[in-house]
Amino acid sequence: MIRAVLFDLDGTLLDRDSSLKRFVEMQHQRWGHCLGHIPKEAFINRFVELDARGYVWKDAVYQQLIDEFEIQGTTWEELLEDYVSQFHQACVSFPNLLELLEELQQRGIELGLITNGFTALQMSNIQALGIERYFSAILVSEQEGLRKPDHRIFKLAAERLGVAPEESIYVGDHPMNDVQASREAGMIAIWKKDEYWDSPVEADAVINDLSELVGILEHFIHFEPLK
Repeated sequence: MIRAVLFDLDGTLLDRDSSLKRFVEMQHQRWGHCLGHIPKEAFINRFVELDARGYVWKDAVYQQLIDEFEIQGTTWEELLEDYVSQFHQACVSFPNLLELLEELQQRGIELGLITNGFTALQMSNIQALGIERYFSAILVSEQEGLRKPDHRIFKLAAERLGVAPEESIYVGDHPMNDVQASREAGMIAIWKKDEYWDSPVEADAVINDLSELVGILEHFIHFEPLK
């Protein structure tokens, strides 16, 4: 019996691509006295390229940007601090997020979240999306000292929810860090499809939109109609 559903954050609940572009545009405007000589689209595009979907930390990104665009009047440390303190202002969720979490909660499903990243930044992003209250367990890699794809962080999350991994479903967008790792931990893995990954992903089910999740879960859980 499935008793819990756990989620990844970036690329699964948080539309990180849209959020990042929105933030960089806001930063370009906010720091116009230092960045105004750079065409906005050029700054956004280069930032996104250097960011490599979040797998390059921003200290390296900002150092490279300062060198390439000959930015003066600020430092990479100041721009990084602006990123850490202001990114949450740009957070955008994927469609149907709140509706999904509300329905799962009403159905008595335990909810958890596992994300890699820095604790303060990720918690700010979670709070900005207005979803913290839905989760009985939130695990951030920095705080836990464990990082996906280490299967131990999935087992720890299940333990905190009071369920077995075999009683849990995990939803994420990364083929290895989310899908493969959660399956290795004993969970049912649902891949939130991301066109960035063009090779086949061995998941137990695939969704394109969060709204599809309840229908998928009906294959694993007998849902009674909501009253």
